[in-house]
Amino acid sequence: QPTRHSTAGPWGSHRLCCPSSAQGPLPAPRWPVECEVIKETIEHIEWVPPEPEPFCPTAGLEQALDTLSEEQGTVVYNSSPVLQGSCFTRARVGGAPGPLSSPATPLEGPQDTTLLFESRFESGNLQKAVKVGPYEYVLTLRPDLYTAKHTQWFYFRIQNTRRDPLYRFTIANMAKPKSLYGQGLQPLLYSQRDAQSHGVGWRRVGSDVRYYRGSTKEPSTFRLSWTVRFPHDGDTCFFAPCYPYTYSDLQRYLRALAADPARSQFCAVQPLCRSLAGNTVYLLTITSPGGTAGKRAVVVSARAHPGESGGSWAMRGFLDFLLSTHVDAQLLRRLFVFKVVPMLNPDGVVVGNSRCSLAGRDPNRTYGTALPGSFPGVWHLQAMVQRVLAEREVVLYCDFHGHSRKNNVFMYGCDSGGASAGTRLRQRVFPLMLSKNAPDKFSFPSCKFQVQKGKEGTGRVSMWRLGISHSYTLEVAFGGSTLGETSSHFTVEDLKSLGPLLCDTLLDFCDPVPAKFQRCLAEVDALLRQRMGCKPGCGSSWSNVCPSELES
Repeated sequence: QPTRHSTAGPWGSHRLCCPSSAQGPLPAPRWPVECEVIKETIEHIEWVPPEPEPFCPTAGLEQALDTLSEEQGTVVYNSSPVLQGSCFTRARVGGAPGPLSSPATPLEGPQDTTLLFESRFESGNLQKAVKVGPYEYVLTLRPDLYTAKHTQWFYFRIQNTRRDPLYRFTIANMAKPKSLYGQGLQPLLYSQRDAQSHGVGWRRVGSDVRYYRGSTKEPSTFRLSWTVRFPHDGDTCFFAPCYPYTYSDLQRYLRALAADPARSQFCAVQPLCRSLAGNTVYLLTITSPGGTAGKRAVVVSARAHPGESGGSWAMRGFLDFLLSTHVDAQLLRRLFVFKVVPMLNPDGVVVGNSRCSLAGRDPNRTYGTALPGSFPGVWHLQAMVQRVLAEREVVLYCDFHGHSRKNNVFMYGCDSGGASAGTRLRQRVFPLMLSKNAPDKFSFPSCKFQVQKGKEGTGRVSMWRLGISHSYTLEVAFGGSTLGETSSHFTVEDLKSLGPLLCDTLLDFCDPVPAKFQRCLAEVDALLRQRMGCKPGCGSSWSNVCPSELES
């Protein structure tokens, strides 16, 4: 193994490039100049509920609610960026220059019970609120910037709450025809008073949760409606669909990592590139000191889709474990070089998009065609992987995402049907192993391996085409697990636990003693035979069956 240079450590001249010094302020996110941004810093405590949070009873998709229309109410909040043209032009720290506007209607006095809304903060999304009853509001989400669609992520603040009334909120422009809200998913509520006084953070709330088709005037939109009682008078509360994880949260994590002399010895943090807005896309290289000769590589990424914050919490758990003193973490660092991009689309995360970057398109459909000036994160990730492949084998690529329509955790892989039966079997072994290590969270039957035409531009398919045989998308439900004794929502700890489970599975998958691998290989073969109706010992095979038939 090559000796390392005493002056620069195992990483040459770029051993550690932190987002800021351990004591100094974090670099402020850069926003498009059209976006107004409030000055307050929004932070939330981490908290795990003492008991599982079960799914709520469902009213079904088609049971519409008799909600008053916006035309019959009063606009009490209206915050829509004035987009200069149809595309991104420039960005600056703090967003729009000059004094802030006042999108919220001012209160008429202490007896005015109107709620005060705000979403002009990092990852926030709420465009409009209309008061249609004393305690009832119809809400409109802002589409992804420079698009007219992708309304799914919401995150907003509410002040001037009252404890006793039953409030109803209805988001009137949800984009997807199916949602886990129709299967018991509840929104998250954060009470600032509960956090400060009792150490209680985000929790699932809401009764009479409904997801249904919009009015005849807007048949292509869907509505999410729920009722809730606030815990305190005069509280400051927040709503979100999944635990927020912002770009600043990532920077705080990386700053703490830089300040830790032990962990920073085997983790290099460098800029992969700059986003369109000028925010840093970070690349972490994790391996034991002393050289990388003979080591295979693992590439992991997250947050191509900014509204899928559960992927960041899974990534957080992955990094926490991999950078720990656990004996398995030490072994992984000795065996592999990990290349990790924890937030591929920081601009989308900053502005509160659901799916797109500031290019106005889904970055996870642009692999293979992306230009560095339009999708820098995607282009530079792909270029980095090509450089790594020229040096060493990449044993695994995994891209962390969130899923709004299916519960549990599952994977999408790559099976085009043209490979040998052995290759097609091996493609399914890693997800099966993960299901055995996480039987209460991971659903192997939910995994799909067909490479659909519309998915050719995804990260997993692109990396597979480059030569990474085991290339996956890890999908983490917005909801929770239906695999345990009772169905319940995922907590932050549940999401973070996926990281150690993925690491454990990687060790099983690469174990030089192949007993587990061979057992899983035989089990996958038996499952596919059973699916196609092949009797054991009859000599018939599934190997000439296309992936779409296997999964039908």
